Amino acid sequence: MQKYMGEIALSITAIIWGSGFVVSAIALEHFTPYQILAIRFIIGAIILSVIFHKRLKNIKKATIIQGVIIGIFLYLAFALQTVGLQYTTPSKNAFLTAVNVVIVPFIAFVMYKRKIDIYELTGAVLAMIGVGVLSLKLSAGVNIGDLLTLGCAFGFAFHIFYTAKYVKDSDPVLLTLIQMMTAAIIGVIVVLFKGETSFAVQREGVLSLLYLGVFSTTIAFLLQTVAQKMITETKAAIILSTESFWGMVFSVAILNETMTIKMVLGAILILVAIIISETKLPFFKNNKLKELT
Repeated sequence: MQKYMGEIALSITAIIWGSGFVVSAIALEHFTPYQILAIRFIIGAIILSVIFHKRLKNIKKATIIQGVIIGIFLYLAFALQTVGLQYTTPSKNAFLTAVNVVIVPFIAFVMYKRKIDIYELTGAVLAMIGVGVLSLKLSAGVNIGDLLTLGCAFGFAFHIFYTAKYVKDSDPVLLTLIQMMTAAIIGVIVVLFKGETSFAVQREGVLSLLYLGVFSTTIAFLLQTVAQKMITETKAAIILSTESFWGMVFSVAILNETMTIKMVLGAILILVAIIISETKLPFFKNNKLKELT
C-alpha cells in the first residue's frame, strides 16, 4: 500500500511540474530566471517554516547536512537548466534534462555497487526516448547550452538519488524544509551578485510566481521527498519523467498548442516505460535476465 501511495504522490508531483512549464513561460515575461528561482524557493521555505516550525526543535545535525546537500544539488540543477535554455532550444533542454532518468540507476551502481534491475533500466531508457520523441526537434551540433543542460540532468539525478538515500533515516518534511532554505539562500546570493534586485510588480507575474512557489516548489517537492521514502530512486525518476507528458497536456489545453502524432507516440513510450518498470513483465520474465550486475 505504501508503494502505491508513493507512486500516486510522485504522479501528482509530475502533473504539477508539467503545469509549471506553462506558468514558468508566463513568469519569464515579468522576471529574470534567477529572480524566479530565488522567489519560488523563498516562498517554499516560508510556507514550510510556518507550517512545520515545531518540528525544527527536534532536528538532527545529520538532517541539516543532508538537507543542505540536496538543496545545493536542487539549485545547481535548476540554474544549469535555466542558463542552458538561453543557448539551446526548449525541446533539447527538456530532452537532455530527462536524461537524468537513465543516470540515476548508474549512480547507485557506481557508488554502492547496487545491482541494476533490467526492467527498471529498460523503463528508464524508454522514458528518455519517449521524452525525446515528445519534445525533441532535430538541430545540428552540440553547443554550450546542451552541455550545461546535460550538467543539469546530472544535478537532478544526484538530487533524486540522495533524496532516496537520506529520507530512509531522516524526517522527509525537515529534509524538504532545509533544502528549500538552502536553495533560497543560494538564490538570493545569486540575485544580489548579478544585481537583479529591481523588478516591476504586475498581477500576472505575481500570480505566476505564487503558483510556482506554492505548487511547483512547496507542495511538489514535499510530495517528492515523502514519496521517495516508499519506492526506489529509479522508479521515482521514471514517474517524474512524465512531467514532459503533462507539460504537453497543459500546453495543448491552456496555450492551444496543436497535438501531433509525435506527441502521442512519445506519450505512449513513456506509458510503456512505466508499465515495464512497474510490472516487470511477468509474462516475459526470464530469471537469467532479471538483473544486470
